[in-house]
Amino acid sequence: MTAPFRDRETRPVGHTVEGPSRRRSPRAQLLVAGAVVAAFLVAVRLVTPALGPGLLPNTLQDFVTLTISVIVESMPFVLLGIVLSIVVQVWLPQAFFTSWLPRQPVLRRAVISFLGMFLPVCECGNVPLARGLVLKGFTVSESMTFLLAAPILNPITIITTHQAFGWDGGILVARLIGGFVIANLIGWLYSRHPDPESLLTSSFAAECAVSDDHGHGVSRSTQSVDLFRREMSTMMPALFIGAAIAGAIQTAVPRSVLVALGSNPVWSVLAMMLLAFVISICSNVDAFFVLPFASTFMPGGIAAFLVFGPIIDVKMLALLRTTYRPRVLAQLTLVVALTSAAIGLVVNFLA
Repeated sequence: MTAPFRDRETRPVGHTVEGPSRRRSPRAQLLVAGAVVAAFLVAVRLVTPALGPGLLPNTLQDFVTLTISVIVESMPFVLLGIVLSIVVQVWLPQAFFTSWLPRQPVLRRAVISFLGMFLPVCECGNVPLARGLVLKGFTVSESMTFLLAAPILNPITIITTHQAFGWDGGILVARLIGGFVIANLIGWLYSRHPDPESLLTSSFAAECAVSDDHGHGVSRSTQSVDLFRREMSTMMPALFIGAAIAGAIQTAVPRSVLVALGSNPVWSVLAMMLLAFVISICSNVDAFFVLPFASTFMPGGIAAFLVFGPIIDVKMLALLRTTYRPRVLAQLTLVVALTSAAIGLVVNFLA
């Protein structure tokens, strides 16, 4: 099975497999620039305590600390996602996933929702992994279903959420049901799209178009190294940019404002969704992060945080931009926000 849009691609005369690599050279330069900036921020963070507290203004110090924390927390999962993506693309047989999945589209996407139970990568690493699944034969809508469900429907996230909240307030149940419903709703909506290729960035669509020919006569090890280099040059700049934006927003939005809204059934949901968007914390640990807010915010606000954050946040949008066009990200954000808010309001109503 191949991606549904490949047959419609036309390859220019003289196009070779090396074309995408050449087009990626600006990304490689951006990766180097981002790595230099990240290294500079780490150096500033390490040197500041030794030189005294007055070296940087408090706001700038907070920005450096928060930006580094997002990068350090996310990078291992991005690397794991890239490695798993390489395993899926290069080392597994073509029909490893697609052969045993149901043929009926709705049931097929429902089963895909639970692949995260076997590939427990948080949302950061799921982006390169979902890209690999498209190249391996998943449709765009199926990869979206996996991408949105896996950060929530995976054993690590389930265990940490249960450890933090148990069964109190229906938070764990709301998170699991909410993740499943949103992922399958998005998958269903985009499965009806007449032109799946138009959902993808031009660079990733071109990569899909040549993937069938790529690697013939080349060893798997060489293919793996090449894929690792290309995915790193795509994902790392997005991670650095997303982390910097998240750090800047966190220093600009006082948490006291968010906490003041916690007792209102509606505003508590909206405020926690805003917090999840800004904080950009990994789904594997976000339950422990939000636990202290449980004494201030209503259960629906906590549930909305735990559903919305792993799917849409500042860092995640930057990573998703490597694969999907801006209008798709706007549509995703709107649908996920409305659905997460509805889930939070229902939990507050039942609490």
